[in-house]
Amino acid sequence: MKQRASIHAIIHGHVQGVFFRAFVSEKAAELGLNGYVRNLPSLQDVEVVAEGEKENLDRLVDHLRTGPPAARVEDIRVTWSDYSGQYSNFEIRA
Repeated sequence: MKQRASIHAIIHGHVQGVFFRAFVSEKAAELGLNGYVRNLPSLQDVEVVAEGEKENLDRLVDHLRTGPPAARVEDIRVTWSDYSGQYSNFEIRA
């Protein structure tokens, strides 16, 4: 059985208004991950909570480091934790 985990990531930079949330949602769906992505009030940060197979979470983090073409990621902070199973899909939150 594959190991499952959860991540909480804050991506900082030019990441709002550049389709970053749609990009994350698409990648999470491709990887079979559940959770959410949302813009934070700072206007320079996006939050991602995702869970699923650890190998696929690693892949998602790689995608978060670059983002879509118009994004400019300056920093990313990722915290790992145990899989909770509390999400049934991946959604974009306002």
